[in-house]
Amino acid sequence: MIRLHDYVLSASCYKVRLMAALLGVRLDLEAVDFHPGRAHKSLAFRQLNPAGTLPVMVVDDLVLTESTAMLVYLARLAGPEWLGPGTPQASAQVQQWLAFSGRLAASLGLARLHDMLLYTGDIEALRRDGHLALRELESALTECRFAGHDWLVGTAPTIADIACFPNVALSQDGGVTLDPYPAIRLWSRRVRSLDRFVEMPGIHRLHELRPAPAEA
Repeated sequence: MIRLHDYVLSASCYKVRLMAALLGVRLDLEAVDFHPGRAHKSLAFRQLNPAGTLPVMVVDDLVLTESTAMLVYLARLAGPEWLGPGTPQASAQVQQWLAFSGRLAASLGLARLHDMLLYTGDIEALRRDGHLALRELESALTECRFAGHDWLVGTAPTIADIACFPNVALSQDGGVTLDPYPAIRLWSRRVRSLDRFVEMPGIHRLHELRPAPAEA
């Protein structure tokens, strides 16, 4: 049994739920009162995860507290092709995008928490950093298209795409529009079209989106 301590509005939790759904892996979800209860900061929860963050995955005596590690675990368990082509270059690129997803969480994710849950923070700086990250992602995806593939690493989706997708797709909740980024919006549609894709509040299916931007 794989237990996920989860909050339905968390982008980090969602990426794990999405990965599990795409792989057909069943998760035993345990809801945590993140807001307003802040149960993730309680003494009892910190005994499980001293950092007091979500999500937390528990498999027998294994406790994982980083969402990117959970993606690796799920892929190794049920879909190793999601780890990428396996070359040294591709493996390094996947790891780089997993690290980049942390920058998305620290900018777009925190801007969303500021606007939705009234977290403190310099909202203008968070939005500025979010746009910088989105420009970097837009440039990379444009280069991918020139190279003849649709995904961040190689010709098929990997955990890199799943790690980066949620905070990008939810950016408008933090006041950051995706309108200037057509390559990102096309990539987002490709993620949403994957078999067994699952929604979360704020991330809808393809038929609820505006028309696709024109190909570059």
